[in-house]
Amino acid sequence: MSFSRAFADIYDRAHFVIRLRQRATPDTVAYMKGLLPERVHWGALGTGRNEYPIAAQSVLLGGNIRVGLEDNLYLRRGVFATNGQLVERARQFINVLGHEPATSKEARDILGLPAK
Repeated sequence: MSFSRAFADIYDRAHFVIRLRQRATPDTVAYMKGLLPERVHWGALGTGRNEYPIAAQSVLLGGNIRVGLEDNLYLRRGVFATNGQLVERARQFINVLGHEPATSKEARDILGLPAK
């Protein structure tokens, strides 16, 4: 059994990062998703200029996303962002792709976190 399958079987969730050593392409996200069991909740994230292309591919393949200043400082070239701006941009493209972002309650349920 591969490490990714063993990890996913134990935790029922997986998250991977497209880093410099992995080409940040839709094919990379699809390949890495293909290593996981069907029932696992998964997400992918890219850093810097790859943040939104990787997030879009993750959404299209049924995964979750994470965006924020820890991964990307800019709204566009030369313009610093706030976390709120990055999240709003993600919400907009999720809607354009025909999906709905999870509510806070839904996100906590997905991640197995206690209710507030």
